[in-house]
Amino acid sequence: MHRLTGYADRWSAKQGGALRFMVSSEVGRDYRLRFVRHLCGDPNPDGPGYCEVALPTLLDGIRAGQDQKAHLGSFARATLALGPAHGLRLSATIWPTTPRKGEQGVLSVAIGDWKFSLGIGPCGGAMAEGTGPRGEVVQVEIAHRLLQRRWYDIVAELTPGGTMMVSQSPHAPLGDNGEASGAAAPAPTGPASVFIAALPSKDEAPARGYYNGKIERPAIHVAGTPIAQWDFSLGIPTQTAQDIGPQRAHATLVNLPTRAMTGSNWTGAVHDWKTAPEQYGAIHFHDDDQGPLGWDESFALDIPADWTSGFYAAHISNDAGEDFIPFIVRPATPQSDVVLLVPTFSYQVYGCHVRAGRGAEIAARAAVWGALTQTPDMNPQFGLSCYNDHSDGSGVSLVTQHRPMLDTRQRQFPLMDPSPGGSGTARLVADLYIDQWLHHVGQGHDVMTDHDLHAEGLDALAPYRVVIAGQHPEYHSERMMQAFEDHLKLGGRLIYLGGNGFYWRAEPSAENPDTLEIRRAEGGIRVWETMPGESYHAFGGGYGGLWRRIGRSGHRLVGINFSAQGRHLGFPYQFIDGIADPRVAFMMDGITVSAGTPFGDSGFMGGGAAGFELDSVNPKYGTPPHALIVAKGIVIHPDYGPVNEDMLIHRHPLPQEDWSCADMMFFETGAGGAVFSVGSMTYAGSLMSHGGDTILSHLTANVVRRFADPAPFPLPDVLNT
Repeated sequence: MHRLTGYADRWSAKQGGALRFMVSSEVGRDYRLRFVRHLCGDPNPDGPGYCEVALPTLLDGIRAGQDQKAHLGSFARATLALGPAHGLRLSATIWPTTPRKGEQGVLSVAIGDWKFSLGIGPCGGAMAEGTGPRGEVVQVEIAHRLLQRRWYDIVAELTPGGTMMVSQSPHAPLGDNGEASGAAAPAPTGPASVFIAALPSKDEAPARGYYNGKIERPAIHVAGTPIAQWDFSLGIPTQTAQDIGPQRAHATLVNLPTRAMTGSNWTGAVHDWKTAPEQYGAIHFHDDDQGPLGWDESFALDIPADWTSGFYAAHISNDAGEDFIPFIVRPATPQSDVVLLVPTFSYQVYGCHVRAGRGAEIAARAAVWGALTQTPDMNPQFGLSCYNDHSDGSGVSLVTQHRPMLDTRQRQFPLMDPSPGGSGTARLVADLYIDQWLHHVGQGHDVMTDHDLHAEGLDALAPYRVVIAGQHPEYHSERMMQAFEDHLKLGGRLIYLGGNGFYWRAEPSAENPDTLEIRRAEGGIRVWETMPGESYHAFGGGYGGLWRRIGRSGHRLVGINFSAQGRHLGFPYQFIDGIADPRVAFMMDGITVSAGTPFGDSGFMGGGAAGFELDSVNPKYGTPPHALIVAKGIVIHPDYGPVNEDMLIHRHPLPQEDWSCADMMFFETGAGGAVFSVGSMTYAGSLMSHGGDTILSHLTANVVRRFADPAPFPLPDVLNT
């Protein structure tokens, strides 16, 4: 377990703005704080050269530590006034996903030391649990086990005389119905704590006995009269479960359970929850959900006005460990015509990607390199990424930035690179390659994040002539996609220096923008799939999945889109005839080569510029007719295969060299702007190869300089070519 770690309240702040930091130090041990700017985050001693610059502040030095906890498991919590209980009845409709996992709460009430709960028992049957006549815990459980992923009505009753009864009634009986009874203490009166999808805690944890599965219509009756009825079909985009009972005891959802889930009455005729919300009255809870941690603030930084826009971190350390808490500084007012857009949506969706054994796998190399050693698999308390499954086999669709993401740090590597000297970098460190390279070629630029773009829309891009998209800008909201399109319509220029970009939709919560949601509908390279009827986001209500399926394919925006994937290996590009077209003569300024010349055959990510995940052109999905391919990184390798959305039958409709490739391409827009795309996730790792003195580096620098030049790009005569 990580003994010293933390997170910031936002991904970025402008000069003069403020950032809040939350830190947990085991047993409250003091720690040392300093701030650094990173010019390169790669710890590989054979890499481009790890570089940090210390920036003294008044906050520097020894700070008092605070031990702050992270608790997994989603549930709902409310407060209810319980009057004279002439018979208490708890009921719910459930769809359990791990009924044999042990005690799980469905609906509980607690007054002081007295408790009464409806749930699943140790043996997998419906359970009633209460406080006995002498204060002991008593429990009755139905002998027939609940079957997973099937609907049941379950009820627990407590009579005024102290008889406790429980029943389970399957919607599609298979001999799994039943009843059981026992004795318990009658209910007292007073303010009651209510727990949905968990049992009341016995220690400092917020709850225990977390439930896996869907719940709908939980209700509490006294003397046959409903005093609370939670309708989960109301307020679906929010983290509040509305009570339509007389007390309006609305429940707060804790740790991001999943809403907009099909209920027991879903017919299959409707797939958009907004059309028939009454068929989406279920919430899916998980025992390993993790939401915003809500830690206390440890310190707050007012960003100095003289800190240059770029990549920064709060470095915390003591004798138990260290951590870098990353953040981006934006300029108070734009300082350049060029901006590097850091794909923090993708960082957040991938963050906390638990890969079993990864910590042990990297330990030896991390020790030699002096890299950070903590990994998500060593720290399950911080939850999962959207590339993990929950413990019940359902996919993780909600993630918060308000937790430590230990695989999204400077001086850290999340991958084991098989190439000699490979750095195994991704995300933050990979995008720092681009930032380092821009400084190397003398290109001034500002830096901002996906979260800034979503919050501000086109206004965030308006000051800039050139937007550079990073190494893996895979996830975008509708507002972001619209901003890109509008930027190009107004004559802006877009440079895409990555691969597998503009692929999936991700939408933040309007209520809590720190939280992102994805739904993996229909197709796409994906580790889990959205279940039928659940493809529309709870946040905003839009259809989820691939932008290609939604009608805004990356082909339309940047000319190419994800087409092949394989091992973390890099291969060279080769120029093709398009490089000789006068429209792209600027690319070859100072470079003397011809079609067929290889380049990009070295790098710190896989050993070459074309690899891992590749993007290629496809006019069927929107590649502009005048798009010009200038080079191709063709990868014919047994481990490389096509994206599954292209596979209508068992054979790919195109020759392998047309889909297992990174297409470097260019096209002009109709307003004097242009787009340049490289289509590879390992490209960024080749920019600083050989000190940045390569054909690839010079060509890319030529593109950036020409794109920054205000001279418009004339649109070619497409009809006569």
